[in-house]
Amino acid sequence: DMKNLFRDALPEIDKALRRAGVRAPGQGAAAASVTQLFGTDTAKAKGKAQKGKAAAKDTTDLNAPGPLSSLLFQGQLPGEYLVPEEQVPVAESLLARPDVQRLVPRGLELRWGTEVLSRAGRSYRTLYAGEDRPIITGEYLQDAKATRDPLTNQSVVNFTLSRAGGRIFERETGRHVNDYMAIILDGRVQGQPPVIKSQIGQRGQIELGAKPLQDAQDLALVLKAGALPAPLTIIEERTIGPSLGQDSIRDGIHAGIVGVALVVLIMVVYYRVSGLLAVAALVLYVVFTLGGLAGFGFTLTLPGLAGLVLSVGIAVDANVLIFERIREELQHGKLVRTAVDEGFKHAMSAIIDSNVSTLLTAFILWLVGTGPVQGFA
Repeated sequence: DMKNLFRDALPEIDKALRRAGVRAPGQGAAAASVTQLFGTDTAKAKGKAQKGKAAAKDTTDLNAPGPLSSLLFQGQLPGEYLVPEEQVPVAESLLARPDVQRLVPRGLELRWGTEVLSRAGRSYRTLYAGEDRPIITGEYLQDAKATRDPLTNQSVVNFTLSRAGGRIFERETGRHVNDYMAIILDGRVQGQPPVIKSQIGQRGQIELGAKPLQDAQDLALVLKAGALPAPLTIIEERTIGPSLGQDSIRDGIHAGIVGVALVVLIMVVYYRVSGLLAVAALVLYVVFTLGGLAGFGFTLTLPGLAGLVLSVGIAVDANVLIFERIREELQHGKLVRTAVDEGFKHAMSAIIDSNVSTLLTAFILWLVGTGPVQGFA
């Protein structure tokens, strides 16, 4: 609502509510200004006089003693309003009234946001007035990935649209440059709407500024969920306490330690000195793997831990192949040096084949899998 059409319609809505006998709630809770909620505006202004006029207009429009307007505070964005958390049920009931719906400007739709903001010691829910016609829907979305901008190190979400969606999005964003674009899932605005900085085609980027990468990952999941052909319905929801999660982590670590210990024991008992050398190589392998995970900022989840233990077993498999080939060459009466060379030579093809197969399998699991499957890959 870049033109503040809903704000201009608030006086008429309040009049209609008063005629219907609806009274405004107590004014004590609503007597707060935009400055009290957000602090001093640090943006450049044209002059103190213009600031004063704008502040007076906001106070007149939104803090008037009306049944609905007294519940709303102007947010930082055009068409963004804040409603005290305890007054949300009252605001919802008023906005759902037919006489209020008739007075909402044509082409606008009011949607609640998912964010709960804390201002001046109170919690506020966001309410957005925006166009009722979406410029694009999730059916055109092909992919969305969260990452960090290599230049600014800020959290961003890169998304890709289909060819048809790219044409539509390019046309619509060209008309709405410098406007705000709300991302809506299940009728709610997800996060704070980003600004459209330029015309966007088939590929685009949503900047989240200084927000953590987790917020970008959540937004990417929201975009992917919006691309589903049917709405999501929660059939069952469970909350796992920290003690249960800690038990799972402890059991996973214990299982990994036992598995690695058995591998080390078998290698040392069966191959002796060669087994000790293989164990030393495995230690270096684990150290380098963990160092790589830490260097790239990956999180070692339980499925990832299982995959790490499995990779240790695969690494041992290569040593077993080489040692067995060396043993066969020694049984044929060859010298140790010759047996080692022949063992490596004949086992290499099988080792390469098994590792390539493992890499392809892991890549496919990571590409098409989600959640724990990707972590395992």
